[in-house]
Amino acid sequence: MSCNSCGTSDSAPGGCKNNGTCGTSGCNKLTVFDWLANMELPNGQKQFPYVEVRFKNGRKEFFLNKDDLQLKIGDIVATQTESGHDIGGVTITGELVRVQMKRKRVKIDDEIPQVYRIASEKDVEKWVAAREKEDPMKIRARQIAIRLQLKMKISDIEFQGDGSKATFYYTADERVDFRDLIREYATEFKTRIEMRQIGLRQEAARLGGIGSCGRELCCSTWLTDFRSVTTGAARYQNLSLNPQKLAGQCGKLKCCLNFELDSYMDALSNFPKQNQKLYTEKGTAICQKVDIFKGLMWFCYDGEWMNWHALTTEQVHEIVAKNKAKETVGSIEEYASELIVEEEMNFENVVGQDSLTRFDQPKSRNKHTKKRRTKSSNNPNKADSNTSTATANPPATKEGTQKRKPRPQHKNRSANKPGASENKTDQPNPNTDVNKSSRPKKSRPNQNKSRNRNNDGNNPPKKED
Repeated sequence: MSCNSCGTSDSAPGGCKNNGTCGTSGCNKLTVFDWLANMELPNGQKQFPYVEVRFKNGRKEFFLNKDDLQLKIGDIVATQTESGHDIGGVTITGELVRVQMKRKRVKIDDEIPQVYRIASEKDVEKWVAAREKEDPMKIRARQIAIRLQLKMKISDIEFQGDGSKATFYYTADERVDFRDLIREYATEFKTRIEMRQIGLRQEAARLGGIGSCGRELCCSTWLTDFRSVTTGAARYQNLSLNPQKLAGQCGKLKCCLNFELDSYMDALSNFPKQNQKLYTEKGTAICQKVDIFKGLMWFCYDGEWMNWHALTTEQVHEIVAKNKAKETVGSIEEYASELIVEEEMNFENVVGQDSLTRFDQPKSRNKHTKKRRTKSSNNPNKADSNTSTATANPPATKEGTQKRKPRPQHKNRSANKPGASENKTDQPNPNTDVNKSSRPKKSRPNQNKSRNRNNDGNNPPKKED
């Protein structure tokens, strides 16, 4: 989840220009918006001397700003550790740190480590060099664990900022004796090794990913407390108990099943029990389905499992009250008929969407003329002859009622054209009839005739493509 204004172009960050560590939105995992940053402190009150620092993959800790350094969100600082120092980025400063420490139940005392200094360029280079070793080191660590036949999975490796210690995060179903594994790692990687076991949810939070909803995982962006999720949450929400759909990337039930559970519980408080039977003169009705959003319940008679009748919760409560008072109820159809609403079918033609020919292309009347134009554009030498042919045979008019004049017989018409046949005679075509010219005739261009004019008498006519 990144800022709306952030982006990269030519390897330079855009938006807030803070290299992806802005305090306005979610550039980082588990980021916090400092809504108290623009508030001024009362006269004589000092700023809260603690800061929150984020390390790799959402690991956050609180540190004491003992030297009153001018720190702001996004600064890279060197912090105190048991041995050496670590490098991290500042995420919160000021009074909001007090709220976070109270929320996470962190006591303010002298045991909290302090911030040494703002990281220098040399510190950052050593930190980056140590981070580049983590991926190949993780592959080699998994190979060693497989060779020793240990039932564990190395999920992540985190180097300390000065490169003096490496923390291995692993998951395992059972207790693992990794004493031999630590010796192998110390000999292989030449550094101090620390093994830390985490759960499956913590592993998914550290590694991150995309959920089935298309967004980043909640545990890697904002969710910090992992509450227990049971299948009862899925039952209350009328979800199918399919483990493939209910499980997240960690293999456990999705944490989002608890997000709307309270709303469903409030809505179900007005519903009668689903195992409640309705007793009528026609028979006993059993609940088959419940729609929480619409407040409907579907009942059917015992033995007639295909005929369902929809009732509202008020109608079901009314029938149950009559059953308790031992009053007779004719049938549930009397109540279900009140919910039947006749829907009027209004068909409208919206911009011709109901037309069967809306996707058909209109027929071109000058189809042959377009072919000649295309052919003339491909063969520039024959452009003059095609143009003259099209002029001699004009296309039919839209009216179609005017009679065409008889075609004049030109002598030596083909002799004046370039590339005309030398063997053609000047005599007109004997097959033409002058009397037929008075009839209304639909004009059709003679393609064969135009092809013969454009070719020499010695050569055969060219074939069309």
